[in-house]
Amino acid sequence: MHSRRNFIKTTGLLTGATMITGSSDLLAKASSEWAGKGKMQLSYKAYTLNLRHAFNLATSSRTTTPVVLTQLTYNGITGYGEASMPPYLGESHETVLKFLSKVDLSAFEDPFQMEKILDYVDRLEEGNKAAKASVDIALHDLVGKMIKQPWYKIWGYDAADTPNTSFTIGIDTPEVVRKKVKEADPYKILKVKLGRDTDKQMIETIREMTDKPLCVDINQGWTDRQMALDMAHWLKEKGIVFLEQPMPKERIDDNAWLTENSPLPTIGDEAVQRLDDVLKAYKVYSGINIKLMKCTGMREAHKMLTLGRALDMKIMIGCMTETSCAISAAAQLSPMTDWADLDGALLISNDVFKGTTVIDGKVTLSSAPGIGVEKV
Repeated sequence: MHSRRNFIKTTGLLTGATMITGSSDLLAKASSEWAGKGKMQLSYKAYTLNLRHAFNLATSSRTTTPVVLTQLTYNGITGYGEASMPPYLGESHETVLKFLSKVDLSAFEDPFQMEKILDYVDRLEEGNKAAKASVDIALHDLVGKMIKQPWYKIWGYDAADTPNTSFTIGIDTPEVVRKKVKEADPYKILKVKLGRDTDKQMIETIREMTDKPLCVDINQGWTDRQMALDMAHWLKEKGIVFLEQPMPKERIDDNAWLTENSPLPTIGDEAVQRLDDVLKAYKVYSGINIKLMKCTGMREAHKMLTLGRALDMKIMIGCMTETSCAISAAAQLSPMTDWADLDGALLISNDVFKGTTVIDGKVTLSSAPGIGVEKV
């Protein structure tokens, strides 16, 4: 741990000025053409996602997810955004709508002043990360549409480099697990929720049906580090690829010990919320899981990815249960990640957008501008 602390001290500046949001020349040129031609208007509404199956984690279960859908309009062009609020994150329809009611963009006549706009939104109140993400995503979509380019191109990524996405199987009875595995037939890798006393049963049930690679998400469900290490060795034999958030995020030394001794890489999820957490996760985990709803949106997610790569950490782009709006926004980053878990829209029955798709298990980006979505 001593070497990790020294590293953090000597690399603190990496979180600051070295980060770039996109192609500055492209944005500057477009800004000169568009500035002063209108006012940004933010609108929003509550919506509830219905899950195809109950979503069971180590500590909770639910059949719906509250979301808020946002629109940011400027000179006849509309950008779409979304806040998704699984209850364990502490946000709700009420808190998001209350926060968004305080967002006043009248002082900004130029949508291309993205850093100033999003700094203002971030500083309005502490927390409210999903609410902030809903404005961030809508702004990115708007600006991308104004310059007629998708964000993966603005950032200089190759759409051909997107990874396969995992398909999530929640904790459930063997009968339901088997049904979910059948539904996941097109996918090349499965993500399995663990963290209860049925962990081995879950894996054995899936292995009865498929030998596809699996990754496991423990959601902080393991509390004994020796047990966690024993499970890591057992899971390695079962063809598991990595362990996501194996132990409680507060157990920093235990997670670091597990990472050092585990035959499988570990990925920090609950422990990695925003940019400052990336350095804290260095050598505690092998990699990080970036989610727009945890980090306030695409701007900070891009910075987290850049810093994680500089630290030679594994990068995963993840999601909550979301419509194709937020999924498509996160997918813009996917060409630069090792793994993707972008199945959130596939787990719901009432999506209201069309965008990023999964073809033969692979994240497939749209060439449409912005985040690449349209309403259905």
